[in-house]
Order: sequence, then C-alpha cells, then structure tokens
Amino acid sequence: MNTIDLLQQHRSYRDFSSKPVTATTVSQLITTAQHAATSIFLQAYSFVSITDPKLKAKIAKITTRPFVGGNGHLFIVVADQHRNALLAKKAQPDTDVRLLGSADRFLASVEDATLAAQTLIVAAESLGLGTVVLGSVLNDTSALIELLHLPKLTMPVFGILVGYPNSQNNLKPRLPEAAVHFENGYQEPDTYSDALQSYQQTLQTYYQNRSTNQRQTDFSQIIQGALHATQQRTDLLRILHQQGFLTEKD
Repeated sequence: MNTIDLLQQHRSYRDFSSKPVTATTVSQLITTAQHAATSIFLQAYSFVSITDPKLKAKIAKITTRPFVGGNGHLFIVVADQHRNALLAKKAQPDTDVRLLGSADRFLASVEDATLAAQTLIVAAESLGLGTVVLGSVLNDTSALIELLHLPKLTMPVFGILVGYPNSQNNLKPRLPEAAVHFENGYQEPDTYSDALQSYQQTLQTYYQNRSTNQRQTDFSQIIQGALHATQQRTDLLRILHQQGFLTEKD
C-alpha cells in the first residue's frame, strides 16, 4: 500500500488480540517518530511506555475505558521542556529557563509531541498494527502526573494504544474538503452549507449501517455530545500553571 492510501485508510481500533507488540517493534516505532518535524529542533516531547500491568490498570481507570487495561502497548505522550531546561542549565548554570514555560514554548512542545505521535501512528499502521488515541488519560491529569512522576515543565498530552486488531473497523467519513480547506482567508460555514448538509446525511448513514454499535446520530449531535461530556477537565489550566507553563504575566 502506498503512503497516501495508508493515510486515507486510517481508523481507530479498541479491540486488540493477545499478540504482543515486541520491544523491537516499540523501539522501531519510537525511533521513527523521532524523525517528525520539530520546532527549532528542540525535540520537546517524550514517550512513556506503560509495561507494568498494575500501572496500566490505574491509567485505564482514569480513562474509564476498560479496554485500555487489556491487550495492546500503551504509550503516554508528554510535552516536555524539562529536559531542555536541565540541559541549558548544565551548559550555563545562570541561564534563565523561564521562557521554556511560556505559551509559545508550551504550544511548540505540544506541536512537537503531536507530530511525533502521528508519525508513530503511521509507522504502526505500516506494520499492520492498529492504534487509538486516548485523550481520556487527561480525565484526572493530576493523578496521571503523579503516577508517571512527571516533573515541572512536562505535561501529558494524550495516550496511544497500539496493537494487532481483532477485526477490521468501518472507515469513518470525514468532513468535506470545503469545510476544512480555504483559499486566502477563513470561510464561514454558511459558505459551504450544502456540503455540510450532505456530510450530515453521509455520517448518519455510516452510523446506521456500520458493522458494530449502530446508532442514530449526525455531526451536529456529536458536537453537542462533546459540549455536554461528563468529563469537562476544567482543571487543566491550573495544572499547566502547576507544571510551570503559561506563567507569563499579561
């Protein structure tokens, strides 16, 4: 399969076989992820592999998703300026490293982490593995930080569960190109309302006819569901400050 076909066949998996993801494969995925683009080459991210079953079970409890504690290799992706702060201080002890906690450098670390994670996902899929991204690891971010002993100037971003899928999931239709690709400036949704209406119908048909967990829903209802989610994660700004990020004054 060529690269474009591979990318356009991406889907999330939550049901993995007992076949283990070997340490060799894990290492290959990480070293491949390291070749992703990175802001000013600071490589401001880390991956934490969860190999302790008891620790994995605790993280699964945070996510409220039991499958997280089952088969598959779990990574926690971390935005990491801590390493750069230590290296800067080691090279020059009087260096002021507070800039690494600024909004600019925090966003860059999240960007670095996300780009590396997406590269890992593509690499995994090229090897016949399936993946699912787990924003739900942030349901109790303070507990996760404590479990992983994350120091100042680090922040967990999401998890990735990687494994060998037990079955092939249906391909979920994406928004039309007109909704996400504009020319020379932003376009309001009313300029592509026909394309959106068609997408609503396409997505509704997908959910009605997919092989598992059929339901009646469309994109508007998915947005409403996100707005009324039980896990609001309203403590993230406080935790970011606690971790040494976004501390600059107006």
